[in-house]
Amino acid sequence: MMDIRQLAAYAPRLYFDKQEPFYPVRVGVSVLHRGEKSPSFPRRFEHLADGIDYVIEFAIYWDYDIQHLYELEHVWVYVDRNGGVADAEASFHGKYLKALLPDRSNLAGKMISVYSQPGKHAFSPLPVLFELLPHARTATQQGAGSDGLTLPAWYKAKGQYDDKTNELVRAYQQRHHRFTPSFEFVPYELAEQENLFVPWKSLYEEIPDRIEAELATIRHTLAGLKEPLEG
Repeated sequence: MMDIRQLAAYAPRLYFDKQEPFYPVRVGVSVLHRGEKSPSFPRRFEHLADGIDYVIEFAIYWDYDIQHLYELEHVWVYVDRNGGVADAEASFHGKYLKALLPDRSNLAGKMISVYSQPGKHAFSPLPVLFELLPHARTATQQGAGSDGLTLPAWYKAKGQYDDKTNELVRAYQQRHHRFTPSFEFVPYELAEQENLFVPWKSLYEEIPDRIEAELATIRHTLAGLKEPLEG
């Protein structure tokens, strides 16, 4: 099986809004075969089309979504027996979309191009889709931090998190992360960020420490404010 560097060559080119405040901090990589389950997304690859050898799952981690602390999105690249890209999918608000356009025009060699929703990071091969979402603009302003700390059911929490934790995240994001999307997108060459790629198990083990570090920063920053916090 290929090593992480070889697998990273299939990583997507991401397009981010010019005003995007968050970029990926780590990418957990898994190779999945027919019948295997994603380790971090609720889906199983029961059926693979003829000619597909395996699926590379890129679990892309950010410390923040504009509305919460902890953010994990996914891109799946279907690799054929010749090492070419047969298909691709990407996560979209808990579900997933086709990431490869029907005419394959967003594929160059091993690399697909997908757009990231401003602040929210859902993926689409067509950026206009984001402007059709009712809360695409308010999520990055009034909605900043609204969800506090969000964790999936499989997450093994390292600390004790409660409503106060959510209030702190909300206050911090309202003060430091609000922005207005431009809906103009610039490329981000994920495959070139070699230091970001690790096996999924390594990312899974790292996330609790990242969350604790961010919460420590949030508490320290807000404790230094002279004016009272707003909920």
